[in-house]
Amino acid sequence: MVIGLCTIELHLPASNSLKDKRSVLKSVNRRIRNEFNVSVAEVDDQDLWRSAVLGVVTVSNDRAYVHGLLTKVVNWIERNRLDAELVDYQIEML
Repeated sequence: MVIGLCTIELHLPASNSLKDKRSVLKSVNRRIRNEFNVSVAEVDDQDLWRSAVLGVVTVSNDRAYVHGLLTKVVNWIERNRLDAELVDYQIEML
């Protein structure tokens, strides 16, 4: 069994309150779950308006599949979310 974890750091330049941030993240999380069938949650920087850290997790028996899927999630955020700038990401296999 392979567990893949992707930690994604985002910058939310248009966010002026925690309510704005929550609105953007709720949309991002829902779309990632629906598009890629992975688990996603905000895991750090909960009190900062313009910064967010997401944890995306998936499980499979194929290491290459897990890495490819998490890479697709990162690429999707970069291409489709103009309200969330990708700062950094890290993929780990557990």
